[in-house]
Amino acid sequence: MAYYVRQMRQEDVLQVTEIDREGFPTQWPPADYQHELRNRLAHYIVVCDDEKRYERPQANAPSWVSRIISGLRQPFHHHRYDIDELSAPAAHYIIGFAGLWMMADEAHITNIAVREAYRRRGLGELLLISAVDLAGKMKAIMVTLEVRSSNTVAQSLYAKYGFKQVGIRKGYYIDRGYPLDNREDALIMTTDAISLNTFQAQLRQLKNAYSSRWGISAEIERWLSIRQK
Repeated sequence: MAYYVRQMRQEDVLQVTEIDREGFPTQWPPADYQHELRNRLAHYIVVCDDEKRYERPQANAPSWVSRIISGLRQPFHHHRYDIDELSAPAAHYIIGFAGLWMMADEAHITNIAVREAYRRRGLGELLLISAVDLAGKMKAIMVTLEVRSSNTVAQSLYAKYGFKQVGIRKGYYIDRGYPLDNREDALIMTTDAISLNTFQAQLRQLKNAYSSRWGISAEIERWLSIRQK
């Protein structure tokens, strides 16, 4: 396995959008990662398979019917792929991503997603470790996130890394579907101060255990670069 984590770049938008649509097919409104890259609060990281190359889809222009339908279905976001983005050379294959927003001294993890074919290989955990590390580099005091009330697997992972439930957001997740849309509650989970010696000691222990189990280095600092504002 040759996986590595780095900061998300402009040429990653197509792959990250693919992963988002695969992981959250009914979530509304859909995320717009072009916009997120311009958002000064947002920071994204991706995990890549260094042994596989990504072949970009053909840049076929959509028909006028599909453009109209797409516009009706996505009133909140309009995503346009630039010519350079579609014609750039094949890149390393992105197999997962994570995002966080820095708001004052709090880092808020917005999403973690992994391609279905790469799940159950510890990559979601690697992205969580990376996101917490990045939050520390940006001098965040604590890290927070929301998780679906039904997603007990993710809740267990977050609890393992020191996240505790502190609240509930009623009807936070909106899923588009037929005949009715679905709304699901979100649990709000947050850490203690991540600079505390006790938190950092536990994090180091978990990193070592992760590396031993999966054979993937969790010492990912060398792959990360914080976007300069």
